[in-house]
Amino acid sequence: MNLMIFGDSYSTYEGYIPEGYGTYYCKNGREDGAPASKIDFENTWWAKLIADKGYNLVVNDSWTGATICYTGYDGADCSQTKSFIRRYHNMLSSGFFEKNQIDMLLLFGATNDSWANSPLGEVKTENILRDDLYFVFPAITYLLQELKRVLPQTKIYFIINDELKDEIVSHIKSETKRFGLETIELSGVEKEGGHPTVEGMDTIYRQVKNFLEKE
Repeated sequence: MNLMIFGDSYSTYEGYIPEGYGTYYCKNGREDGAPASKIDFENTWWAKLIADKGYNLVVNDSWTGATICYTGYDGADCSQTKSFIRRYHNMLSSGFFEKNQIDMLLLFGATNDSWANSPLGEVKTENILRDDLYFVFPAITYLLQELKRVLPQTKIYFIINDELKDEIVSHIKSETKRFGLETIELSGVEKEGGHPTVEGMDTIYRQVKNFLEKE
């Protein structure tokens, strides 16, 4: 089973994400002393899942602080850097999806869109323009639509963090249903400084694993 992880800080680990990406989790902790950043690789939710299920990790395309939309924290323009859509476009233009068979994609995002208070915008199901991608609702719709288009045979799961805005969770559920994708809604994830602790990572792993085993 070829697996792709597409995420933010929760899915990062030093040395396991593309060069130049920002990471949160590392063996000796971040230099800024960020809480919960010191976790062994084996304790990350995705490493535990891979070890358990024997998946082949094709890529972990995760970047700390990443929003799906182009608007990041403090209104930063992420259209050319870490946003999910920018990274998707980079993979598309490099031929990544043509060169690699992806059997399963775990999309773990929208946490930062919620916590950064990125503008929600209006719900649009067609004619989504570049300027619309600075808003959460059309950005989520666009990303799901594009992933479904380029990976029509791939099992795509949207992992939804707990403690997100209700409006964002509702939109994710609505759009994944419309595109025939699955959602894995997390609950009770222990965090420190907004990020999973070792216990929190185990909770994510177990809830994702249990959902996949019911499929």
